[in-house]
Amino acid sequence: MQLFLMRHGEAQLMAASDRERALTLDGQQQTSKVGQWLLQQHVNFDLILVSPYLRAQQSWQLLAPLFGEDKQVLTCEELTPDADPSRAVDLLLAYGEHYQAKQVLVLAHMPLLGYMVSDLVMGSEPPLFATSGIALIEPNQQLRQLSWLYTPYNLA
Repeated sequence: MQLFLMRHGEAQLMAASDRERALTLDGQQQTSKVGQWLLQQHVNFDLILVSPYLRAQQSWQLLAPLFGEDKQVLTCEELTPDADPSRAVDLLLAYGEHYQAKQVLVLAHMPLLGYMVSDLVMGSEPPLFATSGIALIEPNQQLRQLSWLYTPYNLA
């Protein structure tokens, strides 16, 4: 199973709560650019797991028309910024297995995503994800490896 971990686009600094921070115009453009790049790479998600926070939901709304709105999309409270990374990884793997997914997108936040990478890839340090940054974790024999981590600024 290929795991695509993506951070939401740039969000406004001010809102009634962290949960309600909306994407900025730059954040919308970043997310759309990554989505177009993923389409060029022939990515076809079977399962999408999204944080309930507004900026992550808005990021998915930008990606949904590109990847088909008929996909299995789940909003998960376990994908918030301060969520337990081990629990988030367990949830991701369980849902991936349940839905027999080949390509899974997780749309969430820092620092959670960095810690999830560290949990998924043995011996790795938690990487930093730029806004709209995306990483691919793939199986490698009995282990998983971080194949790449891109930002909207270093996509070919």
